[in-house]
Amino acid sequence: MRDIIGAPAGWLARAIRTRKVSSLEVVRAHLDHIHTVNPRINAVVFATAESALKQARTADRRNTRKNILGPLHGVPFTAKDIFDTAGLPTTAGLRMLRSNIPERDATVIARMRAAGAILIGKTLCPPGGVGGESWNPLHGGTRNPYDIARSPGASSSGEAAIIAAAGSPLGIGSDSGGSIRMPAHYCGIAALKPTAGLVPSSGAYALPGGLTDPRSQVGPMARFVSDLALTLPVLAGPDGIDSGVVPVPLAKRAPQLKGLKVAWYADDGIAKPTQAIAATVRTAAHALSAAGCQVTEARPPALHEAHQVTLAYWGDKRMSHERLYKRWDAFRTEMLGFMSGFDLILCPVAPDIAPLYRAKSVPAQMFSYTSPYSLSGNPCVVVRAGTSHEGMPIGVQVVARNWRDDVALRAALSIERSLGGWRPASVVR
Repeated sequence: MRDIIGAPAGWLARAIRTRKVSSLEVVRAHLDHIHTVNPRINAVVFATAESALKQARTADRRNTRKNILGPLHGVPFTAKDIFDTAGLPTTAGLRMLRSNIPERDATVIARMRAAGAILIGKTLCPPGGVGGESWNPLHGGTRNPYDIARSPGASSSGEAAIIAAAGSPLGIGSDSGGSIRMPAHYCGIAALKPTAGLVPSSGAYALPGGLTDPRSQVGPMARFVSDLALTLPVLAGPDGIDSGVVPVPLAKRAPQLKGLKVAWYADDGIAKPTQAIAATVRTAAHALSAAGCQVTEARPPALHEAHQVTLAYWGDKRMSHERLYKRWDAFRTEMLGFMSGFDLILCPVAPDIAPLYRAKSVPAQMFSYTSPYSLSGNPCVVVRAGTSHEGMPIGVQVVARNWRDDVALRAALSIERSLGGWRPASVVR
């Protein structure tokens, strides 16, 4: 079972397809592991043991040469508890939804199932699926698997925690200002906030889709960058419901790193990073340079403006809606100009490691490294690149031009291979 627990989703898919292991073995091993680790971290709020095992048996019976198998055939996955799941509660951490059982799946859940993946659980999120802390009045709070005295971060926190603890190889989260990326950094996993307009949010609580909230994106979370690349094609593309999704085809070939122009910065001028955070970003920059990238220390010129726009969007009444959107558009134009000279940006995800569990407040500055790229819609990949002196994970954020998610993934994969990526959490071993 040790070969199964902690293995990449892609490896599991190949092992199932070639019958080295059965889907039943894989699903049962992960359900058992959740049973072991979840009491300590409280990441999974609904487990689907009976239906998941039944689906795994069916997946094994269908594993014949006559059947065309999906890329995730027989592989278990989890999802943030904002996504509609047919026949399984979707509460978004709200008491008023404690009895809510949807009749149909959210688009991304349906697409995962169509690819052969098997849902094994729903994960904890703050009330309504938004916020900077991993607690709700219905299910309590999630602890960080590397230190249960600490939080796993923002709203996709339960998803990041159970993946980091090896209870799930793969998951689906959502990100409006950093809610995929910050938990990935705090929990030492890999994650992707896709280009705005690439993945539908249909069937996700409080994510209206369309043009109503272009900041919010749905994306994959995993321990390994290769699994993000494997999952993105499953999730991407119009669904005939979310009008904000654009039919842009994904690149079919992996890009080359050699010659790519990378801008990196360790300090955004808003929230000063710790020495360990800054050192990790510099180390990742050196790793990209060694891989053949042209690396330059530079940062976008309008990050402070992005922070002010974000504060206004979150409710600062000093800026009118008309003025907000004019300044938002101006920032996007600034970003387009900056990115015309670079293929990638490398920077911190947050200025510090995971905060203490149930900290009294989450300063807005904690999101200053992630929120600009929510406003601009750029794809962002987070990958673990270091460790603090407290033994906590440190991730870096790799940002690419819009619609070049493949470039961000390729660079993050290089950093992962050079610097080690995810490491098992000793607290839940």
